[in-house]
Amino acid sequence: MTIAVNTRLLFTGHPEGYGCFIQEVFRRITQQHPEHTFIFLSDKAEKEQFDFGSNCKSIIIRQAGKHSLFRKLWYDIKIPALLKKHTADVFVCCDGYCSLTAKVPQCLLAHSPVFFTGSQLRYYKKHIVDHLTKALSIATVSSCLKQEIEAQYDISPDKMSVVHPATNKLFVPLNAEERQRVKDTYTGGMEYFVYTGAIHPQKNLMLLLKAFSVFKKKQKTAMKLVLAGKLAPKYDSFRVNLQSYKYRTDVLLTGSLPDKELAAITAAAYAMVIPSAGEGFAVPELEAMQCKIPVISAAEPSLQEIAGEAALYANPENYEELAAQMILLYKDEGKRNELIQKGTAVAQRYSWDKTAGIMWECIFKTRT
Repeated sequence: MTIAVNTRLLFTGHPEGYGCFIQEVFRRITQQHPEHTFIFLSDKAEKEQFDFGSNCKSIIIRQAGKHSLFRKLWYDIKIPALLKKHTADVFVCCDGYCSLTAKVPQCLLAHSPVFFTGSQLRYYKKHIVDHLTKALSIATVSSCLKQEIEAQYDISPDKMSVVHPATNKLFVPLNAEERQRVKDTYTGGMEYFVYTGAIHPQKNLMLLLKAFSVFKKKQKTAMKLVLAGKLAPKYDSFRVNLQSYKYRTDVLLTGSLPDKELAAITAAAYAMVIPSAGEGFAVPELEAMQCKIPVISAAEPSLQEIAGEAALYANPENYEELAAQMILLYKDEGKRNELIQKGTAVAQRYSWDKTAGIMWECIFKTRT
């Protein structure tokens, strides 16, 4: 069987989100199924990301721009021609879109549109029903998203599978000496709350800054806040706003970090804070629990699906409620230890091997 995979979301460096999902899942699938041929399709010349084995090859299909017309040209003209040329048996669509003209059976990895903007969002709203209908099988990263799609678009549950992501093995607990080394490096030896992920307008980080202000004002503590992630394009306003922030000297923007250093920053934190609404599946939540770090999360169904009783929750529109949970965790060591124990048990339920197995079943049934 020849399986073509859309890997536009996988890029050189340290992939996050769906890019990480593609890399971890298809590295395993290609190695576990050497009898099949895998063709990785991308619009970027980064073949080194796809060197998973001799049964894999990468093909670059240039996309002229981000406008919806160029997107349609890529999916509905260039992709079908290439699938026909290489006699693909299945096309796996990992960025939320199918090819609406390809005759090859398609497996769609559906996305939540919460972080789509501009022409991408308009294209999604206009064509999402067509894409969901075109796909013979659909995978989602959470049960919440699966149920939302089933209800909103009248999609049969039999067509859908849940493929929960997992975490990098680098995310492990640190001993006291290692934790202190990280704190000495980044926060002058002080304890800190950490957020990891993109510094993006939709990530609700201004609310986190407001909550941190309340926390600092009420607790009179030297605690820091570390925001570990890449600043999104056209979001320089966040850095500008931070310059006038009262506690700006207590906030650290690290920028993009190698996985090993990101794991260390996570494992040395006092707690992880995830304020964003609309997450499909927040891998940092699992990463923190795997590192035996407690989590404070937005009270969103997809995040609660992961952690259950192993996290504290706050309304993502109420900074005072988020601050209250930060204060509770800071003052109640017993609650912190309870969350660590529960979180460790939750983290053990997830693995990339399990995820890859479910994704393979979803792909395999597409061809029948």
